[in-house]
Amino acid sequence: MSRPDDVLAELRELRAGDLPTHGGRTLAYVYDSGLSEVDSLGAAAHALASSANGLDPTAFPSLLRMENDLVSAASALLGDVPGVVGSVTSGGTESCLLAVLAARDAHPEIAAPSIVLPTTAHAAFHKAAHLFGLRRIDVPVDPVTFRADPAAMAAAIDGSTVLVVASAPSYAHGVLDPIAEIAAAASARGVRMHVDACIGGWVLPYFARLGADVPPFDFRVPGVTSISVDLHKYAYCPKGTSVLLHASAELRRSHYFASAAWPGYTMLNTTIQSTRSGGPLAAAWAVVRHLGSEGYLALAESTREAVSRIRSGISEVPGLRVLGDPVSTLIAFTGAEDGFDLFTVADEMKVRGWYVQPQFAHLSSPVNLHLTVTAANHGSEKEFLTDLAASVDAARAAGPVVVDPAVAEFVAALDPETLTSEQFAGLLAAAGLGGASRLPDRMAEINALLATAPAPLRERLLLEFLGALYTP
Repeated sequence: MSRPDDVLAELRELRAGDLPTHGGRTLAYVYDSGLSEVDSLGAAAHALASSANGLDPTAFPSLLRMENDLVSAASALLGDVPGVVGSVTSGGTESCLLAVLAARDAHPEIAAPSIVLPTTAHAAFHKAAHLFGLRRIDVPVDPVTFRADPAAMAAAIDGSTVLVVASAPSYAHGVLDPIAEIAAAASARGVRMHVDACIGGWVLPYFARLGADVPPFDFRVPGVTSISVDLHKYAYCPKGTSVLLHASAELRRSHYFASAAWPGYTMLNTTIQSTRSGGPLAAAWAVVRHLGSEGYLALAESTREAVSRIRSGISEVPGLRVLGDPVSTLIAFTGAEDGFDLFTVADEMKVRGWYVQPQFAHLSSPVNLHLTVTAANHGSEKEFLTDLAASVDAARAAGPVVVDPAVAEFVAALDPETLTSEQFAGLLAAAGLGGASRLPDRMAEINALLATAPAPLRERLLLEFLGALYTP
């Protein structure tokens, strides 16, 4: 048996190889308030309730109380209208899955149900359609603003539609879809309307209080029937907690599950999971109680200032331009000229201690770099922008990334439906990865190669690589 101190020392050593989760240097995946007491409080609350099981709220009434408190807090923030109910889930994807499931199961008479969503909607809705057997109707967005087109969304609704989706904001570009117009179109056809506010739901209301022009996107908008908002994003709670709100208990009922048709206990589930540790729920409850409206307003103010400074600074870097008109905390920018590679810029930023997220081209959206700005970025904007300008200069000096024509030809010949392990191994070798199951420090050449692959092939290649990573 290993000594506890030795195990923890090994864990710390393993964690040393991860991206930093604090300090604002990782501009994706993590949300840092910059307040150390928030982390310590969340960890302590998590430990107090980690052994409790959310499967049965009658056995652990403390979890029931905390969940209802969080739902009430989210409801008050997102319209504060009567009748709203909800569930705490493990994250935004589960909240979105349940919104789709509820819409599907509310209409068992529709043999081949569909969901209507803009092409900028989060891929969680693709996953929901895949898992629950719905037809996905992808509606093109405005090619310049990247906002959903209300008229096109309305035209896509038909007799099979059970749910219409819009974003507040979209992940890729940080823009707010025209929620009111889309909700009106859905309501006119008697169809549910879900607002994916996983990112913006806990910060946009505070931005509005600070004077930002934020059009209504919540339950104040007629026709909005459900909203998802993640607590582990801009509520700065430990991962993973999200809230799915429904406009009424009747709308929520069809995402619940029950089964008494077996010899064990009657299974009752409010989410996709059965057993759920009380740890994340308690951690979120504690952080939300601690910060309160005053704390979140201060964090939103710091975040808004950081977003404004970074966005303005990007526009001043020769060769860069911001995509769309981001209204929240997410910024995507691309190259305004040829001669340097954005994937190289990402590598150069990593050398300088920053992680920015590359996004591949899709429809009218070009290759770009994505930033998730948090309160922890306040105060380091100048350093970030200085390093960004230096990274662009370095990428320009390095020149474009050129994919070997023979490798590009090899990739073009691959069929994602019939890709074999041998072909994948050959691609790894061609990309200079050999048999390694970890990525190199510099990714520009690999990303440039992946960018030549159609989306279905890229999906398959990355899934194969993921399988290699998860092979002990």
